[in-house]
Amino acid sequence: MKYLNFTIHKIKLSRIVRLGLVTLLLGIVACGNQSEDSQANKLAEDINTAQKSNSSLTLSDVTMEQANEKGEKLWTVKSEKATYSKDKKIVNVKNPKGVLFQDGKEVYQIQSETGEVHQDGNQVILKGKIIATDPLNGIVLRGNELEWRPKEDLLIVRNNLTGDHKQAIASAKEARVFSRAKRMELFGQVVANVKDPVLQLRTEHLIWMLDRQKMIGDLPVQIDRYQGKVISDRAYSDQADVDLKLKIANLTKNAQLMPSDPPLQISSNMMSWNFPAELVVSPGPVTVIQLKEKVTMRGNQGRGDLERDIFYLTGNVVGIGQKRNSQLNTDNLIWYFKNQTFDAVGNVVYRQIDPEFNSTGPKAAGQLKDETVTVTGDVNGGQVVTEIITKE
Repeated sequence: MKYLNFTIHKIKLSRIVRLGLVTLLLGIVACGNQSEDSQANKLAEDINTAQKSNSSLTLSDVTMEQANEKGEKLWTVKSEKATYSKDKKIVNVKNPKGVLFQDGKEVYQIQSETGEVHQDGNQVILKGKIIATDPLNGIVLRGNELEWRPKEDLLIVRNNLTGDHKQAIASAKEARVFSRAKRMELFGQVVANVKDPVLQLRTEHLIWMLDRQKMIGDLPVQIDRYQGKVISDRAYSDQADVDLKLKIANLTKNAQLMPSDPPLQISSNMMSWNFPAELVVSPGPVTVIQLKEKVTMRGNQGRGDLERDIFYLTGNVVGIGQKRNSQLNTDNLIWYFKNQTFDAVGNVVYRQIDPEFNSTGPKAAGQLKDETVTVTGDVNGGQVVTEIITKE
């Protein structure tokens, strides 16, 4: 059987009062001219009276502590006023401040306008102007409702939630924080503003691995990159993994990256976006569209140097000029965005509709947008073959 134990001026009462299955240590600041012993006896009598009847008991300047079976602290809550309700088996507190513990170690510092401490000790609920600080990971959560479930190692903050960290500021409908795993999960209309590089992530569920410095979106996510206050690049994918330390985003499943200068659309099911190096790497099939000139390139693999405006494609490369229905097939291609030229090497086949002809050879160079393409041989004796197709 566990007990409710009172202390006044840090002196424990000799009289112990039963209160069900939870141990609450209530520290109460004494006042007036009565001796501590007489105050203690009067307080014990008041508590016995409240427990025997259905009445409530109101105390001022209260400190409540809860420990687990091992004697490890679960939480400490201080309050200006605490009202114990026997029928509801909860303690209502006003302007509470406290500390939450896991495995006997401090994990969160909390405060709010009101709160509830449940008699079973497995739940603390705070409401109104919540501030919860994680001193180890350096994150501050704000909202209008907090729930602490120590047995589940679960802290929930919801209702106008914001989270502030040195690497990012986030908002969502709800946050669930797991201290042992150093993981925070954000739910509902999630917006995460990363500070360096300046990014904004939008999704419905975001997993923030605080110790690994990673944000993981397992639902469709949008990533906007900013130059100043202007969006310079935008990406979409079904899943995303953003490494805040390395400053790299890995986009998977229906990934699209759309730089604004030059205006491109890069699509793949697997894409790595290195922000500082301005590199995009796709180890699988990739499609690149130059939106203004309506030129499309596809390959089995691709690598884009966005700072130099160059894209490298390898394996079954297909280039299509949509304006005049021209097509280029090759093994390897380098595409220069600034002047829309390319260099192709390996099994080149160029097809044109008007006039209709096919040209094959080891190498080719030119522009697809205006169909100025030159197919050439090589030093190894590779020959150019041109077939002109005439209409009967």
